[in-house]
Amino acid sequence: MSGQMIVKPTADSIATAARMAAKGRGLPPVEQWNPPFCGDLDIRISRDGTWFYMGTPIERPELARVFSTILKREGDKYFLVTPVEKVGITVDDAPFLAVDFHVTGSGSAQVLEFTTSMGDQTKASAENPLRIERDADTGEPAPYVHVRRGLEALIDRKSFYRLIDIGTHHDGWFGLWSSGVFFPIIKSTELP
Repeated sequence: MSGQMIVKPTADSIATAARMAAKGRGLPPVEQWNPPFCGDLDIRISRDGTWFYMGTPIERPELARVFSTILKREGDKYFLVTPVEKVGITVDDAPFLAVDFHVTGSGSAQVLEFTTSMGDQTKASAENPLRIERDADTGEPAPYVHVRRGLEALIDRKSFYRLIDIGTHHDGWFGLWSSGVFFPIIKSTELP
């Protein structure tokens, strides 16, 4: 009796496939890949952007970076995808953490460019919007910016405080300009 051996994907096999897929070409085209689902892998991204494998933080930043390049979102689920494998992972909040930003221009011509802990850069714009979620119990804001392909970054606290410092009023709202788009944060009448 002959049969096909089934090999369960591991973090190393996924990382190796991702490195090969991305070699010299920037981000892999994960939106074009639709391999079969191979099960879940014990990888979790915490709210602070730390990647864990089997409950232990991934201490090699380059490995977490490789994983981040093959991250794909489908609905509310997250996967690491290669041309031949698709494995589910857990994301506590957003898969990226925006740890800094740079401002150019001013007024409606202002541009906010964010950097994530994985080294991604994204300019807030109509294509990469900023949004604010409020905790239903505490009212505490959680700011996000779109990075790529439906993946967002939670903006860290220090960066959010810096954003508030450069915010402005427009059409009854307090918010931020970037790339010609005004992103409202709070109604002006709700400010203390």
